[in-house]
Amino acid sequence: MSILRIIFAILLPPLGVFLTVGIKPAFWINILLTLLGFIPGIIHAIWVIAKND
Repeated sequence: MSILRIIFAILLPPLGVFLTVGIKPAFWINILLTLLGFIPGIIHAIWVIAKND
């Protein structure tokens, strides 16, 4: 499952975070980072997924 979440994190970062933590502050932070720049959203999503695995 984590490989699938990593793939989602690369393609659509908020989806990867949502599948990991649900609708929590990390999800909203990731949406903000993705809107500010796609790369920061990807980095944050992978970090959240790695931290929670």
